[in-house]
Amino acid sequence: MFYKADYIVLEDKVLEDYFMEVENGKIKSFSKKVPEKFEDLGFLIAPGLVDTHIHGFHNHDVMDIEEGALNEISKGLLENGVTSFLPTTLTDTTENLNKACELIGKEYKDVEGAKVRGIFLEGPFFTQEHKGAQNADYMEDPDIEKLKKWKELSNGLVNKIAIAPERKGVEEFIKEANQMGVYVALGHSSATFEQAMDAVDAGANIFVHVYNGMSPLHHRDPGMVGAAMESDAIAEMICDGHHVSPDAANIMIKHKGCDHVALITDCMMAGGMPNGDYMLGEFPVVVDGETARLKDGGSLAGSILRLKDAVKNVVDWDICEVQDAINMASIVAAKSVGIDDVCGKLEVGRDADFIVFDEELELKGTYIEGQKKF
Repeated sequence: MFYKADYIVLEDKVLEDYFMEVENGKIKSFSKKVPEKFEDLGFLIAPGLVDTHIHGFHNHDVMDIEEGALNEISKGLLENGVTSFLPTTLTDTTENLNKACELIGKEYKDVEGAKVRGIFLEGPFFTQEHKGAQNADYMEDPDIEKLKKWKELSNGLVNKIAIAPERKGVEEFIKEANQMGVYVALGHSSATFEQAMDAVDAGANIFVHVYNGMSPLHHRDPGMVGAAMESDAIAEMICDGHHVSPDAANIMIKHKGCDHVALITDCMMAGGMPNGDYMLGEFPVVVDGETARLKDGGSLAGSILRLKDAVKNVVDWDICEVQDAINMASIVAAKSVGIDDVCGKLEVGRDADFIVFDEELELKGTYIEGQKKF
């Protein structure tokens, strides 16, 4: 099968008026030669998006620990342009995290939508001041034996964990986690600039939803935000216009470069749902308009952002060109957790997981292995 678009976005270039050949679910070639039969998809073909930080969608949450929920999230994500994702847990009891890892490890191969490329453990090794919608009752110092158990229970799927740099034993934990093939992110933390940089030096390579849930940039203490800007680590960012203002997003992207910022959603179960009452872990959440907020206190509680809209937003905010925006939501995110060998870009020999945008960057189609799924 041949597909044509005005533009095809690759990692390092954009092809104009090319044909993409797909055979047996794989990309076989890119060519200017006009084939006898082809399907014209319109404006732009891009790699399927990669959401490395997402808790739920369509009224299902990873921490519901409910059989079949992972598949419903996976199918729902297709309408967001997402073809690969990391189901993301919350700070919870060790018992519940054990169950969540085990269930994902059992079900991930059978999902019908976006492909599961790992598990992100967002917690429980955080600190209280910037806890956000994480339960401080379950927070503790990093425990490598627990991480080993979660990885084992998940059939090896756990490949990312977030911690607070000021906790005890952090540097040794980071080194051991990296040796296990687990990438370490930093967040929900009051750490100083120095503590965060020490964690990066030990091997941490991601800042969780930068600006949110961390010690801010101050002229006498640059804090976690300053460390995110100064280090070579990848900065996750929720570009919904609520978690981070367009100006703040612009500052971070301009300072770090598009190749060091990953667009993520941090979406919770209310994604794709109407306004109303929902849960994030143990916390009641109210969705009203474009935000999800804790019923008690009104703090932002994850998001209801669709990753396709994050791409559109940074373009509409005049921060990035289209190719850079797409890369931040695909290959940069994939590289941050070492899954760029299986997703995040269009390349001969890879699975034909791709999306189609129109001229307004509205999603027109999501394809898994060359088959239109949305």
